[in-house]
Order: sequence, then C-alpha cells, then structure tokens
Amino acid sequence: MSARVAADLGFEAIYITSAGLTNMSLGMPDLGFISLTEIAEHTSRIRDAVDVPLIVDADTGFGNALNVRHTVRTLERAGADAIQLEDQVMPKKCGHFAGKAVISTNEMVGKIHAAVDAREDENFQIIARTDACAVEGFDAAIERARAFVEAGADILFVEAIETPEQIASLPKLLDAPQLINIVIGGKTPVTSRRTCSASASAWFFMQMRRCKAPCAACRRRSVL
Repeated sequence: MSARVAADLGFEAIYITSAGLTNMSLGMPDLGFISLTEIAEHTSRIRDAVDVPLIVDADTGFGNALNVRHTVRTLERAGADAIQLEDQVMPKKCGHFAGKAVISTNEMVGKIHAAVDAREDENFQIIARTDACAVEGFDAAIERARAFVEAGADILFVEAIETPEQIASLPKLLDAPQLINIVIGGKTPVTSRRTCSASASAWFFMQMRRCKAPCAACRRRSVL
C-alpha cells in the first residue's frame, strides 16, 4: 500500500529498505534480522503493485562474493532495478548505530565484482555503500568509495557522514552519482533536499519519517 501511495504521488522510484522491512514486518531493530528470502518476497509483491523502478537494500549481500552473486540474481528476478550493498561485517547494524565494523576494502571490491558479473540486465544498478566513516574516518571512507567505483559500482553511498562540510565535499571528491541518507536522530545532520541537490548528490533519503508517522498515529488512536 505504501508503494502504491508513493507511486500515485508521483515519486519516480521506490526504495525498499531492509531497516523499514525489519521494523514494520518483524517489529525488530535494524540489526541484520531480515533474510534474503523475506526481502525478495516483499520486492516481488511491490513489483506486482507498481511500475516505478525499485531500489532494494540488500545489506551485506548475505555473505561473501558467492552469496552476493546469488543475492543479485534473486532480487533481479524478483523485480529489483537496483541493489544496494554495504561493507559492514555480518551481522550488520543500522548505519547510524554505534559499534559497527567493516570488512576489508579488497573483500568489498570482490563483492562488487561479483554483483556486476551476476546482473543479467546491464541497466541494473549497483549501489555501493561504505560505513567506514564511523569506523576509520571520512578520508578512509572516500578512499574506499573510489575503489568501489573502479570495481564497477554505478552509484556511491557514504553512510553516516557527520558535518555539512562533508556533505558539500562529496561531489568534489567522488566522480560518480551519489546517495545521501538522512535518518531522524542519526549521525548525519538534517539537510534539505535543495541543499543536497546543490551538492550534486544523486538521491536523497529521509528515512524513518514514514515509519514513525503510522506508529505515532497508532499511539494517538490507542489513547483516544
């Protein structure tokens, strides 16, 4: 239903977030509980409901490079038009939680190579996310992102950057389309879509607002 509402409102794509699926379908926090099978089932249902492109959050790819290959094939068959992969250690956490760990750059590059080789449609987009900013620092995250582009990633996602200056510097440092994720109460400062567009970020996400609104409505209804 949410996907149909978004499509009816004129949004040009829909992002299927593993955090949102975990929160809303399992009632649990974003700590790696959702499975590939569950994400694929949701993707297939949403594909049947709407015609707009679907961007699917596949977390870490559910394992090593071989698992990533299977993940890409599974989600592409389910109707995804793009897949997002991240460089966290499994089990992963929400990108704005403390205590994250990341795999090596070489291991993530291998996963990206596997994703690129696995896609059947050359227009299927690979989004590479790095969580290294919170673990190794901003400069290290930028170096990882550059390696991800060289490996074949179509779009970059530097997660949990912490200052407006870092946001503004991304298009100068990375020669690829980019995604920025604003989580209410998270590490990245709340920034307007206009400001992010001026910084040449390709996509802008304001996560959790859509999840928190129905929860707040349910609480108010219960009080009444």
